[in-house]
Amino acid sequence: MVTEGDRTYIVFGYGSLIFKPPPHAIKRTPGFLKGCVRRFAHSSTDHRGTPEAPGRVVTLIHTGDWARFSGSDPFPEEDVVWGVAWTIDPKYAVEVKAYLDYREKEGYNEEGIDVWDIVDGEERITDESLKVYVGRPDNPSFIGSEPLDVLADRIWRSEGPSGRNKDYLFKLAESVRELAPQSADSYLFALEVCLTAVQGSEPPT
Repeated sequence: MVTEGDRTYIVFGYGSLIFKPPPHAIKRTPGFLKGCVRRFAHSSTDHRGTPEAPGRVVTLIHTGDWARFSGSDPFPEEDVVWGVAWTIDPKYAVEVKAYLDYREKEGYNEEGIDVWDIVDGEERITDESLKVYVGRPDNPSFIGSEPLDVLADRIWRSEGPSGRNKDYLFKLAESVRELAPQSADSYLFALEVCLTAVQGSEPPT
């Protein structure tokens, strides 16, 4: 959010923003989202792929929307999406928001979503209507559900201006584990296993 008075801006990152903070971040607060899933269901032609060979990056999708595209998704509904809320230096709030709006221009919409954490052993809302970039099924870059082996193969072979697609996935899985060792992000970790298998099957170069 960016308020007129103090220009407070806090944005929740669930993908590369976990391990690559936005500019002028002054506070890092871990937390998780409910009612959403994190899926590699977004075609990336400007970061981890190219227009000729799109990669895949994560997008946040409301559980109800995802169910319309993946009725056979085998991953537990009780999984939550861990990430990081970044507080931006108020002097740069407007500038950073403009930067992120441009960075996420390819198929993401900004929404307000409650962020949770575990406080004294109980789940509690720590921030209400925090700004999060959410993928919508009607975005042209939304891919929907793909078999994990097919998805892993594409990620393994894709590369874009921001680097190799496989590095993005491995770094994300590592970061989520470090962020919340108790996290049960079944989908992310299953895809990591598939990608590791693809890597192991490739002949040495």
